[in-house]
Amino acid sequence: MSARTTAQSTPGAVRPQTTGFAVLDWTVMSGHSKWSSIKHKKGAADAKRGALFTKLTRAITVAAREGGGDVDGNPSLALAVQKAKDNSMPKDNIERAINKGTGADQDADAFERIVYEGYGPGGVALLVDTLTDNRNRTGSEVRHIFSQYNGNLGEPGSVNYLFERKGELVVDASLYSEDDLMAAIDAGAEDVVQDGDVFEVVTDHTSLTAVREALEGAGVAVQSAEIRMRPTTRTPVEEGDAGTLMRLIDALEDNDDVQPVHGNFDVDDAVLERVAAS
Repeated sequence: MSARTTAQSTPGAVRPQTTGFAVLDWTVMSGHSKWSSIKHKKGAADAKRGALFTKLTRAITVAAREGGGDVDGNPSLALAVQKAKDNSMPKDNIERAINKGTGADQDADAFERIVYEGYGPGGVALLVDTLTDNRNRTGSEVRHIFSQYNGNLGEPGSVNYLFERKGELVVDASLYSEDDLMAAIDAGAEDVVQDGDVFEVVTDHTSLTAVREALEGAGVAVQSAEIRMRPTTRTPVEEGDAGTLMRLIDALEDNDDVQPVHGNFDVDDAVLERVAAS
């Protein structure tokens, strides 16, 4: 398969390394994926494992409540359970969360999904997914975090149109070559982008599980796999704003009610490394 690149240049955008796969326009790896990968290598995720388990438990419980406790018949639950396994959540914890969602505990009924929209430093658009049992508390906390880090909470619909729902898988490029990822293309992946020592595989959101199974069946370990709101356009961020932006995203994700945070930022890898080290 021949590679396709374009001559289009965007100020501040990081051009991906050319691989044997087609590259869509000037598509670069998701900024959030790069940031998560850097923090993963520095062990930051492990330090917050307890808080992460709380979020994963809530996601499993709500998915089971909304679609039933059968993992094979509930795609949302299957994704939530797989993410919990990826993060080494004990099997007993997963089973308790499913049982809670299917009626063993009425607390599950109290949670609702709310998406907040706003702008961060540098004009970056942000979507904040939450699962909350108190929308007034969560709304107040999210608004406070935005204002604390030079952001602004917007109205519903203010930035949602800048994103589309996609599956994203991350693979360590230091362990695998582009040829190893052919199984993803055969299983329906839309795009593969290499950025430094990481491959990002982009799929339609309905194909995420099939692509993951194809990669793992080919012996490729998947670092992460999740449904994300992927930006259709990206906003280059200068180093002066990058630190505040990443602290804003981290502060949002540290909140117990917040699930994923999606952003359309484009920050140079070297800048992200310096921000993570500071």
